[in-house]
Amino acid sequence: MVAPHKGHYPVGMKAFVLLAVLVGLIAVPAAGADATAPSKPSALAAVDVVGSGTIAWPSVAVRSQPSRKASVLKTMTQFRPDFRPRVVLALEQRTDAETGEPTWLRITIPGRPNGRSGWIPAASATLKPVDRWLVIYRGARKFEFYVNGKVVRSGRIAIGKKGTETPTGLFYVQAKFDPSWEVLGAYAFETSGYSKLSDWPGGGVVGVHGTNAPELIGQAVSHGCVRLLNKDIQYLRSVVPVGTPIKIVAA
Repeated sequence: MVAPHKGHYPVGMKAFVLLAVLVGLIAVPAAGADATAPSKPSALAAVDVVGSGTIAWPSVAVRSQPSRKASVLKTMTQFRPDFRPRVVLALEQRTDAETGEPTWLRITIPGRPNGRSGWIPAASATLKPVDRWLVIYRGARKFEFYVNGKVVRSGRIAIGKKGTETPTGLFYVQAKFDPSWEVLGAYAFETSGYSKLSDWPGGGVVGVHGTNAPELIGQAVSHGCVRLLNKDIQYLRSVVPVGTPIKIVAA
């Protein structure tokens, strides 16, 4: 699980604009010797989403159906409690039959239970296409990082132990931070997934982070988080923006 993190957060719109520009300039460093480059991902590793981006309205109701009359599953605000823009991952899009313009987006809903989704008006979010994603193989205890459908980095991981298994499903990076806990290693991503352990900082949010115990990589030892070697999380730090999909599979 991810713990509260240190550092200063954006406090003005100039900072948010600068952040968006920097994210748009992210490039992928040359892959290490452990990288492979298949022609396309397998069905197990493939990710098919509309895009990810920030909420544009002060708040938006996430509804059970693409209709303003449908029940509200959750209300999401434009900014997180730490003042960072709130990011969503869109799984599906509805369009106007006459104009072809987007009308509704089905987004994944962070929080328990894992795997929930709901609909928001398309105008309430600003999306960008997704060209990269992480795949976590829980059984094989490895990760793969894809860019434009090709693996550019892979490595060994540690996963959740029995009773607090790392959940499977499609999640995304909600935030990135320099951790204040040594156990989280060199860097950490906060995901939209939640562990079975609810009394952990952040309510049991699953993290993808480094480690101060590299000898445990390859084992099932965490409370649900995915641990990487520090060299791998440091590589991903610069090439994985907020909003990046994370697919966790049982294989």
